[in-house]
Amino acid sequence: MKSLTKLLLLLLVAIPWQVTAQQRYFAEKSVVSFFSDGVVEDISATNSKVTSIFDAHDGEVAYLLSIKDFQFVNKLMQVHFNEKYMDTEKFPKSSFQGQITGFSLSSTGKQQVKAKGKLTLHGVTHDIDVPGTIEVVDNRLALKTKFVIKLADYDIKIPQIVWQNIAQQVEVTVDFMYRPL
Repeated sequence: MKSLTKLLLLLLVAIPWQVTAQQRYFAEKSVVSFFSDGVVEDISATNSKVTSIFDAHDGEVAYLLSIKDFQFVNKLMQVHFNEKYMDTEKFPKSSFQGQITGFSLSSTGKQQVKAKGKLTLHGVTHDIDVPGTIEVVDNRLALKTKFVIKLADYDIKIPQIVWQNIAQQVEVTVDFMYRPL
């Protein structure tokens, strides 16, 4: 819990806040998962220890996660993921910092939005632009998106012996429930 507090403080410092507290949100429930459709077997994992903040006034958003917090059904797959593919000792975190456009607190129903910003993974940062939705639910905000990343774009190497068994891209799903700060 102590490290989660440090991460949140880092995120709060990283984004300049110039609005009232009613427009700042913190992810009380957050899940980032991925799915890879492999030839031999599918690979999926879920991380529910993601820290995220969102400023509904100007659309600034950021999240930070620890790669080691991804959980797999197959524990050996989790070990291989951390040691052979993600090199989590060297690259322990992934982050996104950007802006969400197309959202209004005064609107009702599910709103189609876009998140545009910088995704850092495996020590590599790329600009991304992904569609998603935000819905106001009982004074909370439900944000959802799904997008594909190519492993090669983030210098994630697949060992030659298994390269045909592992997909070269993964589908990432983000599902956050924000509460007001």
